[in-house]
Amino acid sequence: MAAPLDPSLFRPALVVLGAAAVVIPVFHRLKLSPVLGFILVGLVVGPAGLGSLAVTVPWLGWFTLTDTEAIAPIADLGVVMLMFMIGLEMTLPRLRAMRHFVFVLGPLQMGLCSAVVGGGLLLLGQGWASAVVLALALAMSSTAVVLQVLADRREMNGPLGRAALGVLLFQDIAAVPILVAIGVLGRGGEEQGMAALAWMALRAVATVLALLLAGRLVLRPLFRSVARTASPDLFVAACLLVVLGTSLIAAAAGLTSALGALVAGLLLAETEYRRQIEAVIDPFKGLLIGVFLISVGMSLEFGRILAHPWQVLGFSVVLVVAKAAVIGLLVLGFRLGWRAALPAGLLLAPGGEFGFVVIGLGITGGLIEPSAGALALIVVAVGLAVIPALGSLGDRLARRMARVPHELLLPEDGADATPRVIIGGYGRVGRTVSELLDAHRIPWIAVDADPDEVAALRRQGRRQVFWGDLANPELLAHLHLDTARALVVTMTDPAAVDALVSLARGARADLHIIVRARDDRHAAHVYGLGATSAVPETIEASLQLSEAVLVDLGVAMGPILVSIHEKRAEFHDGIRAMAPDDVEVRDFGRRRLRDRARE
Repeated sequence: MAAPLDPSLFRPALVVLGAAAVVIPVFHRLKLSPVLGFILVGLVVGPAGLGSLAVTVPWLGWFTLTDTEAIAPIADLGVVMLMFMIGLEMTLPRLRAMRHFVFVLGPLQMGLCSAVVGGGLLLLGQGWASAVVLALALAMSSTAVVLQVLADRREMNGPLGRAALGVLLFQDIAAVPILVAIGVLGRGGEEQGMAALAWMALRAVATVLALLLAGRLVLRPLFRSVARTASPDLFVAACLLVVLGTSLIAAAAGLTSALGALVAGLLLAETEYRRQIEAVIDPFKGLLIGVFLISVGMSLEFGRILAHPWQVLGFSVVLVVAKAAVIGLLVLGFRLGWRAALPAGLLLAPGGEFGFVVIGLGITGGLIEPSAGALALIVVAVGLAVIPALGSLGDRLARRMARVPHELLLPEDGADATPRVIIGGYGRVGRTVSELLDAHRIPWIAVDADPDEVAALRRQGRRQVFWGDLANPELLAHLHLDTARALVVTMTDPAAVDALVSLARGARADLHIIVRARDDRHAAHVYGLGATSAVPETIEASLQLSEAVLVDLGVAMGPILVSIHEKRAEFHDGIRAMAPDDVEVRDFGRRRLRDRARE
């Protein structure tokens, strides 16, 4: 007989879901960052908050978390999902555009910030080994929190996003040699440590190359076979399999699991499944990042902060000011202006989640005094909590110093760089529309539900065609429907057409929606759903046939065009008169996309 289920196993899930459902909407309404909301939840329900009262007030145990390690694996998974989504955004054009930020700005930031922080620690009396380890830990920034703040503010594609993402990517790459260097210092054996460093580097290169090769051979066929089943559940399972599989492979090879997820995202960024994968993974990523932020709040030892408030405040302020000055000047050196330099400096100045790992290893290896390490951990945790506020402060200061906003969007093959026409369905009609848009130099992006057809088109060089289900509101959001110039619906499935038109109209009242309809009844129906224009195939075929007959009979072209135009207008007036005002359907679409399609 199965053992009785322990209800306490569900306590972490209850707390996280309660925070997501109750606390975060309140912060949205107050126009505060949800990042701060999750951290405050962790502080309140953690061992330093209400969790400390759970022993004397037992019923509080159902709403508190006293063991940070219990949710650590889920929190780490949130960072993995975030890195996978970053990889999906790293298309080849974007990587080429960012190479200077990753391989020039990133090393400069790490080197200079480590030197400044380490020099200050030496002046305060720290030993050289302790100063080196603490400097490396405090020079890092928070990938999870910074990128979440940038995503919430929709600044990932601007100069601020480019600078921040370049620095953070280099820091993630540098994580492995930093861990090896700490191991070398801890053992005190230079020769053995150098051998370990060489072996780690060789193993890292071999693992990344193996992931790249296996990904190119396996991923596209895998997703194509899954897409043929038209099963959303199976597609979700395939996405999670790829994320978790690559992360575990990287971790087994001694790399960070986040680096493996980043490689997987890079491989899938060039495929036709990229947009649909973004739509599927994004909800998981958001909730899991929330768990990570709650764990950050739980790590804040409020008692120690109250015991040494001025010491914690002083070190935190000095760290932020010193790093912000270095990073801001570096960003200015890349000619991105104050509009990017000030927010980038303040966002990247606090320590990051990797700092917890480095400081913990330093204390374990005897490189850092426990008291100094405890203080450094508090400084990192406090810095993570104030990142959203620092980002807002940097933005306000930058607006005062730079009167003209400076926007530099990345070149991209998706819908991120400029407003585009979205084509739903890429059969013969969709192709004709795209060719005419190309003739007039109007950018476009197309989505089709046939994986084999999309794969063939991509092999022909049509990189603007993606596979996906346009009835998915998450996919529409990732296609940037909020900035699209128009939506052209050429699909033949009536249910799919209805779902797409209602969702799109619910998202934007001003969007031009042009729909291919079967006949006059279908055209009237989609007008009721909110279409701007509907083109019935039967009517257009009859008008073209009539035109051909009149031309063959010798009628002049001018009168023919006038009569055809008048007849088309007559048909459309009749169709519009038949159209119902389907307000309920449009309200349904508006509710589905209300959060995802806003600025």
